[in-house]
Parts: sequence; structure tokens; C-alpha cells
Amino acid sequence: MAPNISKLGTPKTVLAVSSAAVTLWLIRQLTKSTKSRKLDRNEIQYLIGEKTKSSKSKAQVDAEFFGHLKKLLKIIIPGWFSAETSFCILVAASLVARSFCDIWMIQNATQVETAIVSMNKNRFKSTLLVFFAGMPLISVVNNTLKWSLGELKLRMRTRMTHHLYEQYLKGFTYYKMNNLDTRIANADQLLTQDVDKFCDSVTELYSNILKPLLDIFIYVYRLTSVLGGQTPATMMVYLVVSGTFLTYLRRPMGRMTAEEQKLEGEFRYINSRLITNSEEIAFYNGNNREKLTMLVSFKRLVDHLRNCLEFRTVVGVVDNIVAKYFATVVGMIAFSIPFMNTEHAQLSKIGQEERFRYYYTYGRMMVKLAEAIGRLVLAGREMTRLAGFTARVTELMNVLKDVNEGHYQRTMVTDSADKEAPVQPLIPGSGRMIFQDNIIRFDKVPLVTPNGDILVKELSFEVKSGMNVLVCGPNGCGKSSLFRILGELWPLFGGTLTKPPRGKLFYIPQRPYMTLGSLRDQVIYPHTRDEMQRRGKTDADLTRHLERVQLSYLLTRENGWDAVADWIDVLSGGEKQRIAMARLFYHAPQFAILDECTSAVSVDVEGSMYDYCREAGITLFTVSHRRSLWKHHEYYLQMDGRGAFDFKKIEADTEEFGS
Repeated sequence: MAPNISKLGTPKTVLAVSSAAVTLWLIRQLTKSTKSRKLDRNEIQYLIGEKTKSSKSKAQVDAEFFGHLKKLLKIIIPGWFSAETSFCILVAASLVARSFCDIWMIQNATQVETAIVSMNKNRFKSTLLVFFAGMPLISVVNNTLKWSLGELKLRMRTRMTHHLYEQYLKGFTYYKMNNLDTRIANADQLLTQDVDKFCDSVTELYSNILKPLLDIFIYVYRLTSVLGGQTPATMMVYLVVSGTFLTYLRRPMGRMTAEEQKLEGEFRYINSRLITNSEEIAFYNGNNREKLTMLVSFKRLVDHLRNCLEFRTVVGVVDNIVAKYFATVVGMIAFSIPFMNTEHAQLSKIGQEERFRYYYTYGRMMVKLAEAIGRLVLAGREMTRLAGFTARVTELMNVLKDVNEGHYQRTMVTDSADKEAPVQPLIPGSGRMIFQDNIIRFDKVPLVTPNGDILVKELSFEVKSGMNVLVCGPNGCGKSSLFRILGELWPLFGGTLTKPPRGKLFYIPQRPYMTLGSLRDQVIYPHTRDEMQRRGKTDADLTRHLERVQLSYLLTRENGWDAVADWIDVLSGGEKQRIAMARLFYHAPQFAILDECTSAVSVDVEGSMYDYCREAGITLFTVSHRRSLWKHHEYYLQMDGRGAFDFKKIEADTEEFGS
């Protein structure tokens, strides 16, 4: 036995064993170093969106996937005579031209090599010149294919983006989906990156399937005409068997792709949350806590990406074996059949040199056929990724459709200890809304938050134009809920609400929104300059509104109405609130809701703005703790935070409260 063992101790064997040992040691060290940086997930926990069990999307290649894909394709390719269809045809034509270019290159390369082997200089020069002359045309074909694929993707993304934003920015859908429905937490991720990756995956799959199919059709035809049908038939059988096996093996990849996009969205959301709340976090010195949360989110993403990488590596090994190496072996066996057959009608009648040329030419075609079959089998991998993106985009479309129809899915408040809880379940949208000018009437309307928390069981009062109302009460009593229901942001859970149409009711919050654009845009928001001119308004009208709020100096300081700046940073808190009041004067609605919107404005300027509202016929609902505002109102609505309310006229002996 000793001599036999000693034979194994060759330098090559020792080198192989040493290399394997070093590789295993490196893998172990890398694994240990990764574990040493491991964070404890249980120490930092959070929940972002997707709070309902039904939110987990099914992402795999099955009949449901093809149904969803068909609906999405109708959006990005709207008809047979659309530009997208034309580009699909152009891509197909470019792929056909590329396949014929491949055949031409095979045949001419064979001619050049034959001339070299036969030492025929004249033939070598002529065939090489023809081969060289064809290169520019082949380059044009290849780059036309790249351009048409890129343009097709851009057009598909444009169609899908326009369709989704048409639904997302329809009415208050964007608000309701982010505040009333809990199925989707990161709409920005879905509307941007997921849509882009979906369109990219569709175009890639179209190219990766169509090109191999064209190649298979062309090469099968050419091979069958010379070698017979047995060789291509063997390869096609292998295509069906291997494709079915690999499709089944890759099924988890679609779900993993969808989960990857979800975790990417969470990590992006936590980063944007830090930017949005940076001041509050800085006051609390919360940087270390936020860093831990961010690192845990990143670790979840990295762990999932690592699992995906390991899964793709294992599947990739099987892919390479089945789609490349086995396909090559099967191709060699299939290609040898007509050459080994002494009774073959065409090959048995030619000489060995001619048979070698046949083998060389059609052998290359056979290799191309095997490559095409391999690419078609591997296209299943792209299809599983597409299944993940399709599930994500379909989920977004379903949620948008539900929200536009008034259907929400949200965790509702339940308290079994509350004996006064209503017997009937709370149903969003069960109330009735009537649109009528110059009146606001609540008739037994419950103030209910979207998650089912009842603030006031039945609210009833009536306000007509000219009756300014001061709304007061402690925090959490329902003031903001009242205005959200009045502004149609929250659904009615019962009763009847009579109010003017949406455009005749205006809301000004404590921190007014400053849009991106010019100084003019800040006053006329949400109108555009063209819409302002259609309504007969001019810059002179806007200037008078600025004078009423004592901001006319802005025109000089900022160089006129067309000045563009980051107005959130340029304007002070008081200037923003006065710009919002100028915005109110420009729109001149029937009713206006002022939610602590003059807290940073001096009392004298505040008084002049309220006086102008009365002159302009704007009826006010004001939330404020300033006593100075009582004289500008005729009624007050007080809620105590325990479900009770008072709606009374302000008399001379009414006790004023506030600062």
C-alpha cells in the first residue's frame, strides 16, 4: 500500500491539496470576520409598512404572473399602431439582421481560413477584403439594436410612469395611500426604481427570448436542410427538458427579488426620515440611536442580498452545467449522428476534405444553435426576476385602484374593555356628503380617525357664509380631524356633511408649504402662471396682496416675481405665514381653515389680514390660542377631548381664553 500511496504525492497533487486547504481557510476567516461585525437584530426593532398579511406578494412564474404581466403590457404597449409596437418590430428586425450577419460571418470566416490552409494568396486577399467590407454594416446593425432596445425601455417607462402618476395624483390618492392605507410604505421606491427595473427587465427578456428563438429557427432550418432533422430534434428535446427543470429550480428567485426591493425601500425610507427629522433628532442627541437603526436596516438588506447571492451562485452552477456544458455535450453527440451514419444521403457521397469543410461550417452553426438554446434556457432566470418586479408594480396598481374607489386596509383600534363601543362595525365611506355653496353643516357626523379611534360620536352644527368660527380645545380633541374630514382627506364613517365644492374651501396650516418655483408661484399655488392669466389675474393683483400682508419689500429684495429660490430657506417663519395669507387672498374661497397660521405674525398685521378676509367675503374657521382673535369671530366650537363639544355664539359676556 505504501508504494501506491507514494504515487499520489506528486507535485501537482500536493499543489492541489494545498490550494484547497488555503481556500477553505480563507473562507473560514472571511466568515468569522463577517460574524464579528454582526448586530443584534432584537436590540433594535422597527416596523415599516406592510402591516397586513395580505401585503406579501406572490412572485413566481405561474399563470397568475402571466395574467399580471399581460395587464401591465397593455399599459406600456397600448396598441398595434403605437410607437412602442414599432420599436418592438425594429428590435425584432435588428435581431433577424444580426442572426443573418452571424451566418454570413461564419461562412466568410470559413472561406478565409480555407484560403489560409490551402495557401491560396489571391483567394485569401479577396475573401478577407469581403470580410472586412462587411464590418461597418454589422456594426450598424449591432448599434441599431442597442439604440432600439434603449428607446423601447424609455418609452415603456414613460407610459408606465404617466399611468401610475395619473392614479397616484388623482384627487387625494397620494395622501390617502400614505396616511389611510398601510399596505405600501415606500411608494417612492415603487414609482421610481421598481418601475425602472420592471421596464428594463421586460426589454431584456424580450431581447433574450426573441434572439435565441430567431437563431434556433434559422439554424434548425439550415442544419435540417443539410444534416437532416435528427440532430436539431435532439437539441430541441434537450431544450424542453432542461428549461422545465431550471424554471422549477429558480422559482424562489422571484420572491427574493421582490423582498430585495422591499428592503431597499426600507433602507431608503430610514435615510430620508433622518433628513426630514434632522432638527428634532439633533436636539435629542439621537445620532447614535439613529445610526443603530440605520445599520440594522442595512444589515437586513445585506443579509438578504448575501442569501440571494448564495442562492444565485448555487443555481448558477446548475445553470452552467445544464445550459452550457451539457448542452455542448448533447450538441456534439447530436452533430456526430449524420457524420457517423455511413448511409447519409449527402455526406456519404463527398470526400474527406469536403466533409471536413461541412463539419467546420455546420459545426459552428451547431455551436451557435447550442448557445441559442442555452440563452433561451437562461432567459428563465430573467423571467423569475421579472416576476418579482411584476408582483411589486401590480401590488401598487391594486392599492391605487382600491384607494381611488374608497377601499382601505388599515389596522383598526379595538378595545374589548370599552363597553360603549358601537355594535355596528365602523365602515369608511358610510356617511353621505352633499355639495352646496355658502354653507357647512355637520349632521350627526362622527369624528373618527382612519384607524377607528372615536373622538366625537356625533357632531352637529351649521355655519353659513359670514359666520366666522373659532375652533378651540386641547390637543387630541379632534380639531385636526374635523378639518381633515371637511377637506375630504379622511372618509366619513356616518352622518351627513354638507359643504361647498373642494375648490371653494381653502386650508392654511401653521407651517405653510412652499413649492418649487418662482416667487409668483408661492402666491398663486397650486395654479400655474397660465392658469392665473386665464382667470384674469395679473402681477399687479399679486402685488396688492403682498402689500396687504406687508411683504411688498420681497419684490425688491428677491428681484421681482420671476425670482427662483429655495423659498423654504430664504423666507422666515413669519414671511411664510404671510405669503400663505396672500395666497388665501388670491384664491378668495368661500371658506378658509386657518390652523394656527398667524402664530409667527405680529398682532397688528394679523388684525389687518383678518379685516381684509371679512371685506373679501371669506368665512373663517380659525384654530388659535390667541385672545386677540376672538373679536374677529361670531361663533366658537369648543371640544373638550372627552367626546363632548359646544357650538355657541360669542356674546359680550363670553369668557375668552387663550394667551
